Amino acid sequence: MPPRRDSSPERDYRPRRQSAQRRSRNSSAVRDSDDDRAGRDPRRRSRRPEPGTSVPPITRGGAETRGESSSRSSATLSAAALAQLNKQNAKRKASPKKEVKKALERGLDAQSERDVAWEREQEKERERMREARRQSRMQREKEREREQQEKERERERERVRERDRERERERDRERERERARAKPPRAAAVESEDEYRYSTSRRPRGSRDASRDGRPPSSKPRMVPPDSDDEYQYLTARKRDERARKRASAMESDDEYQRLTPHRRTDSDDKGYRVVDARPDKPKSYERLRPDNRRREDTSRLRVASGPLLEQGIRARNVSGGMLETGGFMARFQNLRGGHGGPSMSSSSGYDTVDKMSDEIGSSPPKRKRKKLWIAVGIGVVIIIIIIIIAVTVSQKKSDDEGDKGSDDTPSQGLDDISPDDIPADAPTWLNPFKWADTTDFNLTYTAQTVGDLPVMGLFSKWDDSKAANDRAPALNKAWGDYAKRPARGVNVGGWLSLEPFITPSLFAYDLRLGIVDEYTLCTHLGSRCESVFEKHYATFVTEQTFKEIADAGLDHVRIPFSYWAVQTYDGDPYVFRTSWRYLLRAIEWCRKYGLRVNLDLHGLPGSQNGWNHSGRQGYIGWLNGTDGDLNAKRSLEIHDRLSKFFAQDRYKNIISHYGLANEPKMTYLSVDAVLHWIEDAYAMVRNNGIKDAVVVFGDGFRGLDNWQGELQDLGDGAALDVHQYVIFNTNQIIYKHYDKVKFACEGWTDQTELSMDRSRGYGPTLVAEWSQADTDCAKHLTNVGWGNRWTGTLVTGSEGGDVLTPRCPYKDRRCDCIAANAPPDQWSDDYKIFLKMFAEAQMYSFEKGWGWFYWVWDTEDAYQWSYKKGLDAGVLPKKAYEREFNCDVSKIPSFENLSEAY
Repeated sequence: MPPRRDSSPERDYRPRRQSAQRRSRNSSAVRDSDDDRAGRDPRRRSRRPEPGTSVPPITRGGAETRGESSSRSSATLSAAALAQLNKQNAKRKASPKKEVKKALERGLDAQSERDVAWEREQEKERERMREARRQSRMQREKEREREQQEKERERERERVRERDRERERERDRERERERARAKPPRAAAVESEDEYRYSTSRRPRGSRDASRDGRPPSSKPRMVPPDSDDEYQYLTARKRDERARKRASAMESDDEYQRLTPHRRTDSDDKGYRVVDARPDKPKSYERLRPDNRRREDTSRLRVASGPLLEQGIRARNVSGGMLETGGFMARFQNLRGGHGGPSMSSSSGYDTVDKMSDEIGSSPPKRKRKKLWIAVGIGVVIIIIIIIIAVTVSQKKSDDEGDKGSDDTPSQGLDDISPDDIPADAPTWLNPFKWADTTDFNLTYTAQTVGDLPVMGLFSKWDDSKAANDRAPALNKAWGDYAKRPARGVNVGGWLSLEPFITPSLFAYDLRLGIVDEYTLCTHLGSRCESVFEKHYATFVTEQTFKEIADAGLDHVRIPFSYWAVQTYDGDPYVFRTSWRYLLRAIEWCRKYGLRVNLDLHGLPGSQNGWNHSGRQGYIGWLNGTDGDLNAKRSLEIHDRLSKFFAQDRYKNIISHYGLANEPKMTYLSVDAVLHWIEDAYAMVRNNGIKDAVVVFGDGFRGLDNWQGELQDLGDGAALDVHQYVIFNTNQIIYKHYDKVKFACEGWTDQTELSMDRSRGYGPTLVAEWSQADTDCAKHLTNVGWGNRWTGTLVTGSEGGDVLTPRCPYKDRRCDCIAANAPPDQWSDDYKIFLKMFAEAQMYSFEKGWGWFYWVWDTEDAYQWSYKKGLDAGVLPKKAYEREFNCDVSKIPSFENLSEAY
């Protein structure tokens, strides 16, 4: 780049073209100065005359002619004229032409030097570019050369492999030729076994016809291997002949030989023949057998049919290897080659059909009977086991139903009281109870009535608001009062109607390469199965027993997160439409039954308000941001328009205590002004639609509680700021030791709550709608599916500045471990349980300085430190939320020196 030029304020450096023009003007000035020195224009010369000399008179009008000047050259200057001349000369001295010329020359020289330096730098840059291109070209040429050499080497290796394969094929061909030379010529077709065995071309050497070949007869008969693949039969027959010859030497007569040599099964037996004379010195004699006289004990050796034998339908046992090959064992039952395979299937000499043959070769009847007996016994045992399982299941179901006071008979309760004919044929799924997975505690009478364009199907016409959650809370039909004096103590039923992977990791148990990280990708993967999978989750993860246990724990409020697809879906949405709406309404009725007030929380908005998985879709934020940001903001207002009209009914005015606008909008990324204007519009709409008594809640957006001072003050006391407090999502707080975490909960969060409650320093009414006693982020999928965690330094987010690759437990080294942190409660030490309970009670104390708190979350599959229910069972939460043992007396916080800081 060109060298940096002088940036003094008195200089005005214009582009080079103007600099050239300036140089032209300066050159002209220099030329004029030269003309003066050459005497070309005496009028412009500045010479001071000596006193008493004659000078030309001073005139204003214009220059005098040279003649006039000469005629008056001898005149003596007056004192006034001399003073005026001196004054003019003084002015000229102020900016002499020589100095101007030198300054111009210096400026031109400096400019010229800068231009030359810039040109030189440009030439160097061009040379570097040429050198880089040359190096790149040489590199590409080297790469091409290496690739060419590699291809050539690969071709050479392929040629070597091809030569090896060719040599192997040649050796195979040579072996085939040798085997062919070792075999006698093929025999002509014969009609019978005797003719086949004792035909001229197949007769054993040394027989009576051997003289025809011009060779003396041999006293050692042997069989010639056939040209088929029946080597097995040939070898076995040869071995039997050798054994027979050895035994025959001790026999004195033919009768004794026949008596002592039992009938042995040979290859001819399989064709309906038996050997009647097998002496070594004589040709074998055969006798034809009738099929019903064949010896079953000889054929019972064949077991477990396999391969082609099964394909041919032959029932046999243990027949394998060469006997199954074409032309081997099966060649005796099929004329697959020539005509030497014995009787064909259509022949009547020996067998009538294949089935008849299989009966003769099959297993013996006693064994077949035993096999059938064992099969019958096995079937009977299986039936008995099934009956026992069914009986146990039914008995357990009955006992569970008796134990759950709120639950009625079965999930299909009430279907017997209605008829499918009562449901219109075109009724959608959410209005047809015969297509529901669970009908417990629903009014199944069909109705298409809507309020706010939302169905009331499933609701009963009567309700009772006289129930109180506990003796510390007023009944539903009584006013709660000031939340600043009686703070809410509640819990979230999260991970239910809005999925969150760490709460129900079993729903996200897929290969990470599939990219299933949120409800959007899960439904996309499941396709048409998504509705059935999700409704099963809705029907089982939260039940009536859930709300009964919440009330028994001394809690008085329930926050129910749900998403916009319970109300409406849009083009491209894979979510399950409106199924969760039915379960939301039933959950409110169950809360009513146990006196629990409800905080409605719209957890996922169209486009996603934060880009996190619990908003429905992880990644891009499309709410008040991007191309469809305004459209999604408008859609969100439409969702609230319908929701607020529905919940403005009289049946909800006592039980809906809080109405949430948007969960965790990411105001550190979104436009703060845009979010504030949207909140104002939504608040006005909800109030105008009839939500009068409920507290309207909006999230703090993570922008800092002190930054809310003076914001949205026109909303009055009917609105509250929703804050979510965790130490584990902050890399500077997760490293606190156990003692420091308890102390920070007592002091730090107490100060923050009191600051926010003070309108002179914060917004005003403030509640904490999410918090947990978890002290690590080790829970599976907590930070997102497949992202790792901060605790062990394995958090990889894929975004700049979001990764945490060094351990953030207090030790900050390899000792940071998640195994102990994720262990079940029965493996927690007593000191660790003391810490967890004290940490939870410290947070309860701090958050009750505001309008109350809601624990996140009631239950999980295996994230034990996040489950209020599992914490109660483990004894790390107070049995009653309003009866705590620790109320932030900092002096009573133990040092926890015996407790490892790695978990």
